[in-house]
Amino acid sequence: MQDTQAPARNSSTPKQNASQGKQRILSGMRSTGKLHLGNYVGALANWVKLQDSYDCFFFIADWHALTTDYADTSQVKQNSVEVMLDYLAAGLDPKKCTMFIQSHVPQHAELHLLLSMITPLGWLERVPSYKEQQQNIRDKDLNTYGFLGYPLLQSADIMLYQAHFVPVGEDQVPHIEITREIARRFNSFYPKLGRQGDREPQHTYVFPEPQALLTPSPKLPGTDGRKMSKSYDNSILMSDSEPVVRQKLKTMVTDPARVRRNDPGNPDVCPVGDVHKIFSSGATLQEVYAGCRSAGIGCIECKSWAADALLKILNPIRERREHYEQHPKEAWEILENGAEKARTASEATMKEVRAAMKMTKGYQESAEIKVGSS
Repeated sequence: MQDTQAPARNSSTPKQNASQGKQRILSGMRSTGKLHLGNYVGALANWVKLQDSYDCFFFIADWHALTTDYADTSQVKQNSVEVMLDYLAAGLDPKKCTMFIQSHVPQHAELHLLLSMITPLGWLERVPSYKEQQQNIRDKDLNTYGFLGYPLLQSADIMLYQAHFVPVGEDQVPHIEITREIARRFNSFYPKLGRQGDREPQHTYVFPEPQALLTPSPKLPGTDGRKMSKSYDNSILMSDSEPVVRQKLKTMVTDPARVRRNDPGNPDVCPVGDVHKIFSSGATLQEVYAGCRSAGIGCIECKSWAADALLKILNPIRERREHYEQHPKEAWEILENGAEKARTASEATMKEVRAAMKMTKGYQESAEIKVGSS
C-alpha cells in the first residue's frame, strides 16, 4: 500500500524567480465582466502593491466561470476582456506582473485532471463555499462535477506555478488549506529522487505548500447595505462615470436611526460611514464623525463628501480604462504575451509532474523503459 502520509513540509528549496529573485504569487478573478468597487478594495488595490515585491501571476478565470454559467457561454470572452481592462485600469503593470486568461494555458486542465485522480471526494464536499453556493444559487443546476471540482481547479491553478503565496481574505483560507493538503498528498505519492555526493538518494518534492497571504479587506457594503455584488444590483463599478457614482451614492442607505435631519447619527453603523473610512482623509473623517453625531450635517452632504473622496480614486482608474478601450489591441497583446509567459512557467512545472509520475511524453525522457528482451 502506498503511504499517503505526506511530509510535514516540502523539503525542496522554494524556487525563486531567476530574473527577479522574488517569491511567486498567484491569484485571479472569474470572468464576470466589469469589476466593482468591492473587487478593487478587496483584491486589486493590494495586487497593485504586491507586484513591486513578488513575481506575480494574475489570471482571468474563464474556466471557473463555467462552473456556474456553463449553460450560456456567449459572454465569457467579452467578460474576460472587461476584467482585463479593469486589471490595467487599477494599475497592474505588464512590466511588473504576468496577466493572462486561464483557458489560454492548457496546462491548467492537464494538472487539474491529474490531481483529480488522487483527490478524495470528501475533501471537495467539505469546502464551506460548496454547500453555501448550492443553497444561495437557486436558479442554476449546480449538481455537476465541474462545480464540485472547482476547488480542485483552484488548487491546480496555484500549484501549476509553484506559488509560494496566495493573497486572500479570511473567508478564502479553506481554499488554500485544501491546496496544501493536495500538494502534500501528491508529494507523498510521487516524490522526486535526488543524490547528494555519495549519500543515499534524498527525496525532494515537486510542489511547495502555498501559504495564505492574508490581505486586509475593509468592510465595503453595497448601496443597500448588503455585501457589494452585481447580482444584488447594489454595486458601484470601477468604470462608472462621475454622475453615475454620485447618483448611486445618493441612493445609499444610511444609519436607520437618522429618521429626520436633526436626528444625531452614528457613522459606525452607517454604510456611508464605511465608505468614508476607506476613501476619505483623516480630516474629512473627523468632520463626518463630529457632524453626524451632532446632526450638524445631513446625510445628503455626507454622501457628497463620500463621492468626492471616492472619485479621487476612481477618476484616474477610469481614465486608464478609457485608454485601453480606445486601444483594445494593446490590451489583447498584453494578454497574449502573458499567456506565453504563463505557458512557459507552467510547462516547466508539468515536466516535473510527468517525470515524478513516470508519465513523460518522449522516449528519451523515459530512461526506465526497457525495449526487447534482456
